Amino acid sequence: MKFVNLFKIAIAAIKRNKMRSFLTMLGIVIGVGAVITMLAIGQGSNESIKSSIASMGTNLINVMPASRNKGGVQQGRTSSQTLKEKDVAYLKKNSTLLEAVSPGMKGSGQVVYGSNNWPTEISGGNEEYAQIKKYEISTGRFYNSQEIKTAAKVCVLGQTVVENVFGVGVDPIGESIRFDNIPFKVIGTFKEKGNNTFGQDQDDMILAPYSTIMKRITRETHLRDIVISAKDENQIDEASSEIETLLRESHKLKDAEDNDFEIRTQDELISNFGSISEMMLVLLGSISAISLVVGGIGIMNIMYVSVTERTREIGLRLAIGGKGKDILMQFLLEAILLSVLGGLLV
Repeated sequence: MKFVNLFKIAIAAIKRNKMRSFLTMLGIVIGVGAVITMLAIGQGSNESIKSSIASMGTNLINVMPASRNKGGVQQGRTSSQTLKEKDVAYLKKNSTLLEAVSPGMKGSGQVVYGSNNWPTEISGGNEEYAQIKKYEISTGRFYNSQEIKTAAKVCVLGQTVVENVFGVGVDPIGESIRFDNIPFKVIGTFKEKGNNTFGQDQDDMILAPYSTIMKRITRETHLRDIVISAKDENQIDEASSEIETLLRESHKLKDAEDNDFEIRTQDELISNFGSISEMMLVLLGSISAISLVVGGIGIMNIMYVSVTERTREIGLRLAIGGKGKDILMQFLLEAILLSVLGGLLV
């Protein structure tokens, strides 16, 4: 039989059982739709994570104290006091691949203004901190090097703190707030950044000179971390190696001694989250593929019923000279048409 005739017969068979054919195609529609939706969600999530991390700066490098092991017990980074102000000065003086270097301090508590209060955290850095972290000034100004030297009680607020402490649309410049019973003068506000990759509100923060936080809030002599931006995002690995070399020199570590600090880059974060996203993508694709398999089984069952119903027709075709392969091609073509039509409906 000619292919055109087989095609016409397949179309006629589908038209004869419109409802059954529609329900069969519906299984394919649901299966293909599930695959497309799940893959789109997985891919979109992956791109969103990469974009969120990249928004913090693709040339960002974080140096943190290494976890301490005392008596066989892991003490954690917070108990480690390996990073000092002299390390920041040493990196600035001797590095060739670093654009900006800032100490990092952090504390948490209640910010109070009049009868309003809000639980938040206060971060500290030098005059290059906002540049490294990609924070932009909305109103007012950023603190300067003189205010850092004198441990001035000045701060810049994120929009979440402004809205919850002062109210929406209120300009807080020049006002005084209290954090941990320490008065701070508001000299600026940041533009809104939104949530980061981990779902943390990047606008729920106060930024002050790191020296102020060290002397007046945490009362610590060591740094929580060091934040760095490389000159070229294509030289992140080289910059990381340079940082490691310089910090080992600054800490006077011997060749046999392990680093007492850890270096993390945005590339590592993107790689780690990318691996997780790819696993989720495969998992979602596998789950949605089950719907497609179910749709295929539906077509198989319908074709089995169709063959059973049309045994007389098949016998007649064989009696007048039809071949087995022609009969097989006829039903196979019907199954293909049902699948294609179902896919086109998505």
